[in-house]
Amino acid sequence: MLKISRHEAHDAVTLKIEGSVIGPMVSELEKSWLSLAESLGSKQLSVDLCGVTHMDARATQLLADIYQKTRAQFVADSPMTRYYAEQARQRNAITPKEN
Repeated sequence: MLKISRHEAHDAVTLKIEGSVIGPMVSELEKSWLSLAESLGSKQLSVDLCGVTHMDARATQLLADIYQKTRAQFVADSPMTRYYAEQARQRNAITPKEN
């Protein structure tokens, strides 16, 4: 099961992801991200991974894409969620940022 929520403040937005992000659920996360990206503007994005139980390779690549486009801050509270956040940042270091 996957739950995605969005919390907005004046100058920041948090995308909170809970559950397992695998298979068709990655597409759901991508839809939520694309919807959010349209209205993000200059707001700082935080991606809260604290409730994530599992992510497949496609999901971690999507996190890397989000990071590449926004330099989002990741909120992670366990070794596993910190690993997912680090993977997103490292993939970005390997892949040059597109203009």
